[in-house]
Amino acid sequence: MSSKLPAALEAEAALLGTLLMYPENAVRPAMESGLSPDDFFSDANRIIFSTMQKLYQENTAIDSTTVVTRLEDDKQLENVGGISYITTLMNASVTSWNTGAYINMIRDKALMRRMIQVGQEVAEEGMNGTESVDAYLDECEKKVLAVSHDRRAGEFIASPQLMAETMEHIRAMKEKHSTIIGLKTGFDLLDRNLHGFQNGDLIILAARPSMGKTAVALNLAMNVAMYQRDKAVAIFSLEMGAESLAMRLLSAKSGIAGDKIKTGQLNDNEMNTLSEAVAQLSAAKLYIDDNSMTRVTDIAAKCRRLQADAGLSMILIDYIQLITAARGRPTDSRQQEVSDISRSLKNLARELNVPVIALSQLSRTVETRENKRPMLSDLRESGAIEQDADIVMMLYRDSYYNAAAKEEAQRTGTEPLEINIAKHRNGATETIKVAFQADTNAIYNLSNAQEPSGTL
Repeated sequence: MSSKLPAALEAEAALLGTLLMYPENAVRPAMESGLSPDDFFSDANRIIFSTMQKLYQENTAIDSTTVVTRLEDDKQLENVGGISYITTLMNASVTSWNTGAYINMIRDKALMRRMIQVGQEVAEEGMNGTESVDAYLDECEKKVLAVSHDRRAGEFIASPQLMAETMEHIRAMKEKHSTIIGLKTGFDLLDRNLHGFQNGDLIILAARPSMGKTAVALNLAMNVAMYQRDKAVAIFSLEMGAESLAMRLLSAKSGIAGDKIKTGQLNDNEMNTLSEAVAQLSAAKLYIDDNSMTRVTDIAAKCRRLQADAGLSMILIDYIQLITAARGRPTDSRQQEVSDISRSLKNLARELNVPVIALSQLSRTVETRENKRPMLSDLRESGAIEQDADIVMMLYRDSYYNAAAKEEAQRTGTEPLEINIAKHRNGATETIKVAFQADTNAIYNLSNAQEPSGTL
Protein backbone atom coordinates (compact mmCIF):
# COMPACT_ATOMS: atom_id res chain seq x y z
CA MET A 1 0.00 0.00 0.00
CA SER A 2 1.10 3.54 -0.63
CA SER A 3 2.21 5.58 2.38
CA LYS A 4 -0.22 8.26 1.19
CA LEU A 5 -3.17 6.15 2.24
CA PRO A 6 -5.02 7.30 5.37
CA ALA A 7 -3.38 5.94 8.52
CA ALA A 8 -3.21 6.66 12.23
CA LEU A 9 0.30 5.38 12.97
CA GLU A 10 0.67 7.35 16.19
CA ALA A 11 -2.65 6.02 17.48
CA GLU A 12 -1.61 2.47 16.53
CA ALA A 13 1.64 2.80 18.48
CA ALA A 14 -0.11 4.46 21.43
CA LEU A 15 -2.79 1.74 21.61
CA LEU A 16 -0.28 -1.11 21.49
CA GLY A 17 1.86 0.63 24.11
CA THR A 18 -1.20 1.12 26.31
CA LEU A 19 -2.05 -2.57 26.04
CA LEU A 20 1.49 -3.42 27.16
CA MET A 21 1.68 -0.88 29.96
CA TYR A 22 -1.88 -0.85 31.34
CA PRO A 23 -3.37 -4.24 30.44
CA GLU A 24 -5.75 -4.32 33.39
CA ASN A 25 -7.62 -1.26 32.06
CA ALA A 26 -7.06 -1.44 28.31
CA VAL A 27 -6.98 -5.06 27.16
CA ARG A 28 -10.64 -6.01 27.57
CA PRO A 29 -12.06 -2.84 25.91
CA ALA A 30 -9.66 -3.22 22.99
CA MET A 31 -10.26 -6.93 22.46
CA GLU A 32 -14.04 -6.63 22.72
CA SER A 33 -14.26 -3.53 20.52
CA GLY A 34 -14.25 -5.56 17.30
CA LEU A 35 -10.90 -4.10 16.26
CA SER A 36 -9.14 -6.40 13.81
CA PRO A 37 -5.43 -6.83 12.99
CA ASP A 38 -6.37 -5.83 9.44
CA ASP A 39 -7.38 -2.41 10.79
CA PHE A 40 -3.71 -1.61 11.46
CA PHE A 41 -1.78 0.07 8.65
CA SER A 42 1.70 -0.90 9.82
CA ASP A 43 2.69 -4.51 9.15
CA ALA A 44 4.59 -4.65 12.44
CA ASN A 45 1.64 -3.27 14.40
CA ARG A 46 -0.68 -5.73 12.68
CA ILE A 47 1.49 -8.68 13.72
CA ILE A 48 1.80 -7.44 17.30
CA PHE A 49 -1.94 -6.88 17.73
CA SER A 50 -2.66 -10.31 16.23
CA THR A 51 -0.25 -11.83 18.75
CA MET A 52 -2.02 -10.02 21.58
CA GLN A 53 -5.37 -11.35 20.34
CA LYS A 54 -4.05 -14.92 20.47
CA LEU A 55 -2.83 -14.42 24.04
CA TYR A 56 -6.19 -12.94 25.05
CA GLN A 57 -8.10 -15.82 23.51
CA GLU A 58 -5.88 -18.24 25.43
CA ASN A 59 -6.57 -16.33 28.64
CA THR A 60 -2.85 -15.53 28.92
CA ALA A 61 -1.74 -12.24 30.47
CA ILE A 62 -0.61 -9.55 28.02
CA ASP A 63 2.61 -7.73 28.86
CA SER A 64 5.99 -7.11 27.28
CA THR A 65 7.35 -10.50 28.35
CA THR A 66 4.46 -12.63 27.07
CA VAL A 67 4.22 -10.70 23.80
CA VAL A 68 7.98 -10.88 23.09
CA THR A 69 8.04 -14.60 23.96
CA ARG A 70 5.14 -15.38 21.65
CA LEU A 71 6.67 -13.34 18.85
CA GLU A 72 9.90 -15.28 19.25
CA ASP A 73 8.04 -18.60 19.23
CA ASP A 74 6.24 -17.58 16.04
CA LYS A 75 9.55 -16.35 14.54
CA GLN A 76 8.05 -12.88 14.12
CA LEU A 77 10.11 -10.82 16.58
CA GLU A 78 12.65 -9.64 14.03
CA ASN A 79 9.87 -8.91 11.51
CA VAL A 80 8.34 -6.34 13.87
CA GLY A 81 11.61 -4.60 14.65
CA GLY A 82 12.85 -6.61 17.61
CA ILE A 83 12.71 -5.82 21.31
CA SER A 84 13.72 -2.22 20.60
CA TYR A 85 10.41 -1.62 18.77
CA ILE A 86 8.43 -3.14 21.65
CA THR A 87 10.24 -0.70 23.96
CA THR A 88 9.38 2.17 21.63
CA LEU A 89 5.71 1.21 21.81
CA MET A 90 5.77 1.14 25.59
CA ASN A 91 7.29 4.61 25.65
CA ALA A 92 4.46 5.88 23.39
CA SER A 93 1.85 5.32 26.10
CA VAL A 94 1.26 7.58 29.09
CA THR A 95 -2.29 6.68 30.18
CA SER A 96 -5.07 4.16 29.58
CA TRP A 97 -7.78 6.81 29.47
CA ASN A 98 -7.39 7.35 25.73
CA THR A 99 -7.86 3.70 24.74
CA GLY A 100 -11.29 4.31 23.20
CA ALA A 101 -10.08 7.30 21.23
CA TYR A 102 -7.14 5.33 19.82
CA ILE A 103 -9.46 2.49 18.76
CA ASN A 104 -11.83 4.89 16.98
CA MET A 105 -8.99 6.64 15.15
CA ILE A 106 -7.51 3.34 13.94
CA ARG A 107 -10.91 2.02 12.81
CA ASP A 108 -11.83 5.27 11.01
CA LYS A 109 -8.61 5.27 8.99
CA ALA A 110 -9.07 1.58 8.18
CA LEU A 111 -12.58 2.25 6.87
CA MET A 112 -11.24 5.06 4.69
CA ARG A 113 -8.63 2.71 3.22
CA ARG A 114 -11.25 0.05 2.53
CA MET A 115 -13.44 2.61 0.84
CA ILE A 116 -10.52 3.64 -1.36
CA GLN A 117 -9.89 -0.02 -2.18
CA VAL A 118 -13.55 -0.54 -3.07
CA GLY A 119 -13.38 2.51 -5.33
CA GLN A 120 -10.39 1.04 -7.11
CA GLU A 121 -12.10 -2.34 -7.49
CA VAL A 122 -15.27 -0.70 -8.80
CA ALA A 123 -13.27 1.29 -11.34
CA GLU A 124 -11.34 -1.80 -12.47
CA GLU A 125 -14.48 -3.90 -12.86
CA GLY A 126 -16.11 -1.08 -14.80
CA MET A 127 -13.12 -0.85 -17.14
CA ASN A 128 -13.20 -4.61 -17.74
CA GLY A 129 -16.93 -4.52 -18.51
CA THR A 130 -17.36 -8.22 -17.76
CA GLU A 131 -20.89 -7.96 -16.29
CA SER A 132 -24.20 -6.45 -17.27
CA VAL A 133 -24.63 -2.90 -16.04
CA ASP A 134 -27.39 -4.00 -13.61
CA ALA A 135 -25.23 -6.68 -12.01
CA TYR A 136 -22.28 -4.26 -11.93
CA LEU A 137 -24.25 -1.50 -10.17
CA ASP A 138 -25.73 -3.97 -7.69
CA GLU A 139 -22.25 -5.30 -6.87
CA CYS A 140 -20.96 -1.73 -6.43
CA GLU A 141 -23.73 -0.90 -3.96
CA LYS A 142 -23.10 -4.10 -2.02
CA LYS A 143 -19.40 -3.35 -1.68
CA VAL A 144 -20.02 0.19 -0.46
CA LEU A 145 -22.63 -1.02 2.04
CA ALA A 146 -20.25 -3.73 3.25
CA VAL A 147 -17.72 -1.06 4.19
CA SER A 148 -20.45 0.92 5.94
CA HIS A 149 -21.51 -2.16 7.90
CA ASP A 150 -17.92 -2.55 9.11
CA ARG A 151 -18.59 0.40 11.41
CA ARG A 152 -20.29 -2.01 13.78
CA ALA A 153 -18.21 -3.26 16.68
CA GLY A 154 -17.41 -6.67 15.27
CA GLU A 155 -18.59 -10.02 14.06
CA PHE A 156 -19.66 -11.09 17.54
CA ILE A 157 -21.64 -9.18 20.14
CA ALA A 158 -20.34 -9.77 23.64
CA SER A 159 -22.90 -11.13 26.09
CA PRO A 160 -22.87 -8.11 28.48
CA GLN A 161 -23.54 -5.73 25.59
CA LEU A 162 -26.21 -8.00 24.12
CA MET A 163 -28.01 -8.40 27.45
CA ALA A 164 -27.89 -4.66 28.14
CA GLU A 165 -29.31 -3.80 24.70
CA THR A 166 -31.98 -6.49 25.01
CA MET A 167 -33.08 -5.22 28.43
CA GLU A 168 -33.23 -1.68 27.07
CA HIS A 169 -35.50 -2.91 24.28
CA ILE A 170 -37.71 -4.76 26.79
CA ARG A 171 -37.99 -1.63 28.94
CA ALA A 172 -38.95 0.41 25.88
CA MET A 173 -41.66 -2.11 25.00
CA LYS A 174 -42.92 -2.05 28.59
CA GLU A 175 -43.27 1.73 28.42
CA LYS A 176 -45.30 1.43 25.20
CA HIS A 177 -47.91 -0.75 26.91
CA SER A 178 -48.47 -2.56 23.61
CA THR A 179 -47.95 -6.10 22.33
CA ILE A 180 -47.07 -4.75 18.87
CA ILE A 181 -43.29 -4.60 18.60
CA GLY A 182 -43.10 -4.34 14.80
CA LEU A 183 -45.09 -2.52 12.13
CA LYS A 184 -48.78 -2.22 12.93
CA THR A 185 -51.01 -3.60 10.16
CA GLY A 186 -54.43 -2.55 11.48
CA PHE A 187 -55.72 -6.13 11.32
CA ASP A 188 -56.28 -6.76 15.02
CA LEU A 189 -56.01 -10.56 15.03
CA LEU A 190 -53.01 -10.49 12.72
CA ASP A 191 -51.24 -7.93 14.90
CA ARG A 192 -52.02 -9.99 17.99
CA ASN A 193 -50.51 -13.12 16.45
CA LEU A 194 -47.46 -11.60 14.73
CA HIS A 195 -46.97 -8.61 17.07
CA GLY A 196 -46.72 -6.56 13.88
CA PHE A 197 -44.44 -7.18 10.92
CA GLN A 198 -40.84 -7.56 12.13
CA ASN A 199 -37.79 -5.96 10.54
CA GLY A 200 -35.66 -8.37 8.55
CA ASP A 201 -38.50 -10.85 7.94
CA LEU A 202 -39.45 -12.27 4.56
CA ILE A 203 -43.23 -12.67 4.53
CA ILE A 204 -44.94 -14.69 1.80
CA LEU A 205 -48.61 -13.98 1.04
CA ALA A 206 -49.91 -16.82 -1.15
CA ALA A 207 -53.20 -17.67 -2.82
CA ARG A 208 -54.80 -18.93 -5.99
CA PRO A 209 -55.61 -16.31 -8.66
CA SER A 210 -58.56 -14.00 -7.86
CA MET A 211 -58.58 -15.06 -4.22
CA GLY A 212 -57.80 -11.54 -3.02
CA LYS A 213 -54.06 -11.50 -2.36
CA THR A 214 -53.45 -8.17 -4.12
CA ALA A 215 -56.34 -6.62 -2.18
CA VAL A 216 -54.96 -7.91 1.12
CA ALA A 217 -51.45 -6.77 0.21
CA LEU A 218 -52.58 -3.25 -0.73
CA ASN A 219 -54.60 -2.90 2.47
CA LEU A 220 -51.53 -4.00 4.45
CA ALA A 221 -49.30 -1.52 2.60
CA MET A 222 -51.82 1.30 3.04
CA ASN A 223 -52.22 0.62 6.76
CA VAL A 224 -48.49 0.34 7.42
CA ALA A 225 -47.86 3.60 5.57
CA MET A 226 -50.59 5.40 7.51
CA TYR A 227 -49.62 4.05 10.93
CA GLN A 228 -45.88 4.63 10.36
CA ARG A 229 -46.07 8.00 8.63
CA ASP A 230 -42.41 8.90 9.03
CA LYS A 231 -41.17 6.18 6.65
CA ALA A 232 -41.99 4.97 3.17
CA VAL A 233 -43.60 1.78 1.89
CA ALA A 234 -42.24 0.60 -1.47
CA ILE A 235 -44.67 -1.29 -3.72
CA PHE A 236 -43.39 -3.21 -6.74
CA SER A 237 -46.29 -4.19 -9.00
CA LEU A 238 -45.14 -6.47 -11.79
CA GLU A 239 -48.66 -7.28 -13.03
CA MET A 240 -50.76 -4.14 -12.57
CA GLY A 241 -50.12 -0.52 -13.54
CA ALA A 242 -49.67 2.25 -10.98
CA GLU A 243 -52.94 3.98 -11.88
CA SER A 244 -54.93 0.77 -11.40
CA LEU A 245 -53.30 0.32 -8.01
CA ALA A 246 -54.13 3.92 -7.11
CA MET A 247 -57.79 3.33 -7.94
CA ARG A 248 -57.83 0.21 -5.80
CA LEU A 249 -56.27 2.07 -2.89
CA LEU A 250 -58.79 4.89 -3.23
CA SER A 251 -61.68 2.45 -3.40
CA ALA A 252 -60.52 0.60 -0.28
CA LYS A 253 -59.86 3.83 1.61
CA SER A 254 -63.06 5.64 0.61
CA GLY A 255 -65.44 2.65 0.63
CA ILE A 256 -66.66 3.63 -2.85
CA ALA A 257 -67.03 0.80 -5.36
CA GLY A 258 -64.08 0.42 -7.71
CA ASP A 259 -66.28 0.39 -10.81
CA LYS A 260 -67.76 3.79 -9.92
CA ILE A 261 -64.29 5.27 -9.43
CA LYS A 262 -63.01 3.71 -12.64
CA THR A 263 -65.87 5.13 -14.73
CA GLY A 264 -66.15 8.43 -12.84
CA GLN A 265 -69.86 7.88 -12.13
CA LEU A 266 -69.80 9.64 -8.76
CA ASN A 267 -72.25 11.99 -7.08
CA ASP A 268 -71.16 15.07 -5.14
CA ASN A 269 -71.05 13.30 -1.78
CA GLU A 270 -68.93 10.52 -3.24
CA MET A 271 -66.59 13.06 -4.83
CA ASN A 272 -66.13 14.70 -1.42
CA THR A 273 -65.48 11.34 0.20
CA LEU A 274 -63.03 10.47 -2.55
CA SER A 275 -61.24 13.80 -2.10
CA GLU A 276 -60.77 13.04 1.59
CA ALA A 277 -59.30 9.64 0.71
CA VAL A 278 -56.95 11.31 -1.80
CA ALA A 279 -55.74 13.71 0.89
CA GLN A 280 -55.10 10.90 3.39
CA LEU A 281 -53.30 8.67 0.90
CA SER A 282 -51.28 11.61 -0.43
CA ALA A 283 -50.00 12.20 3.10
CA ALA A 284 -48.85 8.57 3.36
CA LYS A 285 -45.44 7.72 1.98
CA LEU A 286 -46.46 5.15 -0.63
CA TYR A 287 -44.03 4.66 -3.53
CA ILE A 288 -45.12 2.50 -6.47
CA ASP A 289 -42.95 0.96 -9.19
CA ASP A 290 -44.95 -0.76 -11.95
CA ASN A 291 -42.09 -1.97 -14.16
CA SER A 292 -43.15 -5.43 -15.35
CA MET A 293 -39.57 -6.53 -16.14
CA THR A 294 -38.07 -6.11 -12.69
CA ARG A 295 -35.16 -8.08 -11.24
CA VAL A 296 -34.17 -8.42 -7.60
CA THR A 297 -31.13 -6.25 -8.30
CA ASP A 298 -33.46 -3.48 -9.52
CA ILE A 299 -35.65 -3.80 -6.43
CA ALA A 300 -32.60 -3.71 -4.14
CA ALA A 301 -31.06 -0.67 -5.82
CA LYS A 302 -34.30 1.33 -5.77
CA CYS A 303 -35.02 0.44 -2.15
CA ARG A 304 -31.53 1.40 -1.02
CA ARG A 305 -31.98 4.82 -2.61
CA LEU A 306 -35.49 5.19 -1.17
CA GLN A 307 -34.25 4.26 2.30
CA ALA A 308 -31.53 6.90 2.04
CA ASP A 309 -33.91 9.58 0.70
CA ALA A 310 -37.16 9.01 2.61
CA GLY A 311 -36.63 6.23 5.12
CA LEU A 312 -38.16 2.81 4.52
CA SER A 313 -40.56 0.80 6.64
CA MET A 314 -41.64 -2.05 4.32
CA ILE A 315 -41.29 -3.51 0.82
CA LEU A 316 -44.19 -5.17 -1.03
CA ILE A 317 -43.69 -7.22 -4.20
CA ASP A 318 -46.60 -8.45 -6.36
CA TYR A 319 -45.60 -11.15 -7.15
CA ILE A 320 -42.52 -13.35 -6.75
CA GLN A 321 -43.01 -15.60 -9.81
CA LEU A 322 -43.03 -12.56 -12.10
CA ILE A 323 -39.60 -11.33 -10.99
CA THR A 324 -37.15 -11.64 -13.89
CA ALA A 325 -34.06 -13.75 -13.32
CA ALA A 326 -30.79 -11.82 -13.20
CA ARG A 327 -29.19 -11.41 -16.60
CA GLY A 328 -25.88 -13.09 -17.13
CA ARG A 329 -26.56 -15.73 -14.45
CA PRO A 330 -28.06 -18.75 -16.27
CA THR A 331 -29.59 -21.54 -14.19
CA ASP A 332 -30.73 -25.05 -14.98
CA SER A 333 -34.39 -24.49 -14.12
CA ARG A 334 -37.03 -21.97 -13.17
CA GLN A 335 -37.12 -23.62 -9.74
CA GLN A 336 -33.45 -22.70 -9.24
CA GLU A 337 -34.18 -19.16 -10.41
CA VAL A 338 -37.02 -18.79 -7.90
CA SER A 339 -34.72 -20.23 -5.23
CA ASP A 340 -32.13 -17.53 -6.01
CA ILE A 341 -34.82 -14.84 -6.02
CA SER A 342 -36.26 -16.03 -2.70
CA ARG A 343 -32.85 -16.07 -1.01
CA SER A 344 -32.06 -12.62 -2.42
CA LEU A 345 -35.31 -11.19 -1.03
CA LYS A 346 -34.51 -12.60 2.40
CA ASN A 347 -31.03 -11.09 2.22
CA LEU A 348 -32.56 -7.76 1.18
CA ALA A 349 -34.90 -7.81 4.18
CA ARG A 350 -31.95 -8.31 6.52
CA GLU A 351 -29.70 -5.84 4.72
CA LEU A 352 -32.23 -2.99 4.84
CA ASN A 353 -33.70 -4.19 8.16
CA VAL A 354 -37.30 -3.97 6.97
CA PRO A 355 -40.02 -6.59 6.37
CA VAL A 356 -40.36 -7.72 2.76
CA ILE A 357 -43.80 -9.02 1.74
CA ALA A 358 -43.73 -11.06 -1.47
CA LEU A 359 -46.93 -12.36 -3.03
CA SER A 360 -46.86 -15.86 -4.49
CA GLN A 361 -49.06 -18.01 -6.66
CA LEU A 362 -50.19 -21.44 -5.53
CA SER A 363 -50.05 -24.52 -7.74
CA ARG A 364 -53.16 -26.04 -9.31
CA THR A 365 -52.97 -29.03 -7.00
CA VAL A 366 -55.28 -27.08 -4.67
CA GLU A 367 -58.09 -27.55 -7.18
CA THR A 368 -57.75 -31.35 -7.20
CA ARG A 369 -58.44 -31.79 -3.48
CA GLU A 370 -61.80 -31.98 -1.81
CA ASN A 371 -60.61 -29.52 0.86
CA LYS A 372 -59.50 -26.49 -1.14
CA ARG A 373 -57.79 -24.70 1.75
CA PRO A 374 -54.13 -24.26 0.73
CA MET A 375 -51.14 -25.93 2.38
CA LEU A 376 -47.44 -25.07 2.37
CA SER A 377 -46.79 -27.76 -0.22
CA ASP A 378 -49.07 -25.86 -2.64
CA LEU A 379 -46.53 -23.04 -3.01
CA ARG A 380 -45.16 -23.02 -6.54
CA GLU A 381 -41.44 -23.83 -6.40
CA SER A 382 -42.26 -24.28 -2.73
CA GLY A 383 -39.00 -25.68 -1.39
CA ALA A 384 -36.92 -22.51 -1.49
CA ILE A 385 -39.76 -20.10 -0.76
CA GLU A 386 -40.93 -22.07 2.25
CA GLN A 387 -37.39 -22.41 3.57
CA ASP A 388 -36.44 -18.73 3.22
CA ALA A 389 -39.73 -17.28 4.50
CA ASP A 390 -40.10 -16.29 8.13
CA ILE A 391 -43.87 -16.13 7.74
CA VAL A 392 -46.16 -17.73 5.16
CA MET A 393 -49.76 -16.49 5.02
CA MET A 394 -52.24 -18.29 2.75
CA LEU A 395 -55.65 -16.92 1.75
CA TYR A 396 -58.95 -18.73 1.32
CA ARG A 397 -62.48 -17.53 0.47
CA ASP A 398 -65.25 -20.11 0.49
CA SER A 399 -67.22 -18.16 -2.12
CA TYR A 400 -64.49 -18.93 -4.67
CA TYR A 401 -65.56 -22.60 -4.67
CA ASN A 402 -69.00 -22.68 -3.00
CA ALA A 403 -71.99 -21.40 -5.00
CA ALA A 404 -74.12 -20.81 -1.92
CA ALA A 405 -71.36 -18.83 -0.23
CA LYS A 406 -70.87 -16.80 -3.40
CA GLU A 407 -74.56 -15.95 -3.54
CA GLU A 408 -74.52 -14.87 0.11
CA ALA A 409 -71.43 -12.71 -0.49
CA GLN A 410 -73.12 -11.00 -3.45
CA ARG A 411 -76.23 -10.39 -1.36
CA THR A 412 -74.44 -8.83 1.62
CA GLY A 413 -71.47 -7.30 -0.21
CA THR A 414 -69.10 -8.69 2.44
CA GLU A 415 -67.69 -12.15 3.08
CA PRO A 416 -65.21 -13.84 5.44
CA LEU A 417 -61.64 -14.21 4.19
CA GLU A 418 -59.31 -16.63 5.97
CA ILE A 419 -55.66 -15.76 6.49
CA ASN A 420 -53.91 -18.97 7.41
CA ILE A 421 -50.54 -18.28 9.05
CA ALA A 422 -49.11 -21.60 7.87
CA LYS A 423 -45.53 -20.84 8.90
CA HIS A 424 -44.34 -18.55 11.68
CA ARG A 425 -40.67 -18.90 12.46
CA ASN A 426 -40.91 -16.99 15.73
CA GLY A 427 -44.42 -17.77 16.89
CA ALA A 428 -47.53 -19.90 16.63
CA THR A 429 -49.44 -20.76 13.47
CA GLU A 430 -53.10 -19.77 13.39
CA THR A 431 -55.96 -19.11 10.99
CA ILE A 432 -57.60 -15.73 11.41
CA LYS A 433 -60.61 -14.26 9.66
CA VAL A 434 -61.20 -10.79 8.26
CA ALA A 435 -64.05 -9.33 6.24
CA PHE A 436 -63.52 -8.83 2.49
CA GLN A 437 -65.59 -6.42 0.43
CA ALA A 438 -65.12 -7.37 -3.20
CA ASP A 439 -66.51 -4.22 -4.84
CA THR A 440 -64.10 -1.93 -2.94
CA ASN A 441 -61.23 -4.40 -2.35
CA ALA A 442 -61.32 -3.31 1.29
CA ILE A 443 -60.37 -5.55 4.19
CA TYR A 444 -62.13 -5.04 7.53
CA ASN A 445 -61.75 -6.37 11.02
CA LEU A 446 -64.64 -8.75 11.62
CA SER A 447 -65.16 -7.20 15.06
CA ASN A 448 -66.23 -4.00 13.32
CA ALA A 449 -67.06 -4.73 9.70
CA GLN A 450 -68.23 -1.16 9.04
CA GLU A 451 -64.79 0.35 9.52
CA PRO A 452 -61.80 -0.56 7.30
CA SER A 453 -58.82 -1.80 9.27
CA GLY A 454 -56.81 1.13 7.94
CA THR A 455 -59.16 3.84 9.21
CA LEU A 456 -57.30 6.03 11.67
